[in-house]
Amino acid sequence: MFRRLCVWMLVASPALTFAASKEIQELQRDVAQLQDMIKQLQRTQDEKFAALQVLVQQSVNASNDANKAVAVIQNSFQQNLRDQEGKVVAPVVGLSQRMDSMSDNFRTLQQAVSDLTSAVAKIQTQLTDMNNQLKVIQTPAAPPPAQPGIGQTQGGPPLAQAAAPMPCMAGLDLLTAADRDYSGGNLTLALQDYSEYLRCYGNTGEAPKAQYYIGWIHYAQKDYENAVNDFDAVLEKYASDNRYRPQAFYYKGMSLVRLGQKTAAQAEFKELMKQFPSNDLSKKACAQLQELGYRCSVPRAAAPAKSAPRRKK
Repeated sequence: MFRRLCVWMLVASPALTFAASKEIQELQRDVAQLQDMIKQLQRTQDEKFAALQVLVQQSVNASNDANKAVAVIQNSFQQNLRDQEGKVVAPVVGLSQRMDSMSDNFRTLQQAVSDLTSAVAKIQTQLTDMNNQLKVIQTPAAPPPAQPGIGQTQGGPPLAQAAAPMPCMAGLDLLTAADRDYSGGNLTLALQDYSEYLRCYGNTGEAPKAQYYIGWIHYAQKDYENAVNDFDAVLEKYASDNRYRPQAFYYKGMSLVRLGQKTAAQAEFKELMKQFPSNDLSKKACAQLQELGYRCSVPRAAAPAKSAPRRKK
């Protein structure tokens, strides 16, 4: 029995060995095929990576070229900008300097015209003084006192003779005295002097000044009703003289505010801003309108203007 088993094993061993060898061969063939596939895949991946690398390099080159082109355009733009700046800025600076020079010349001319106006006004005052003196010289002597009974009604008192007007001082002296009284704080005498100047020289070049100062004195004395009338005279009677019109508008409005007439006051303030928008008093008028509850936009910066006169201490 043992011998038969051994013989059978000897017979079966080559078959088992052959079967195992065939499976190994098939496995080796599969491994070889797998290795070929891996190599092909590696080769394909290398080729695609190489192509991708080429594309990336082309993109980098294109980006560099674009950067160079942008840099060239930027340099050209900056150069053109510098050229235009050199062509434009210099003329603009020159024009600005010319405008400044013209503005200075205009201010000088304006001051010269103002001085000339004052000089003409003084000459006109002196001519008026001379005319008044000639009238006094040419006035016939007063008649002698009437004898008793002459110039009397029967049983009545003597007829009253017309009172002769008071002679006028020289206009320049009268105005100087008024200014001196005003500066010294003697407003009562100053008011009398300015009023006398208007009585004698109401049509001269300095009459608007006298009329304005009369209004200002009344305003300072809190006589607001007379102040309104005085400032009205400046605005209406001397409408062609702008030296005191802004102040007259403003202080007429302020006088109306003090009198509680807000609607009339806001009309004066608005008229001041309309006619003299560049005057500093327009800013104050706008502030007063806002305090009264009216809408008002603050005017732009203005050149210095004559403000209300201040009494010297």
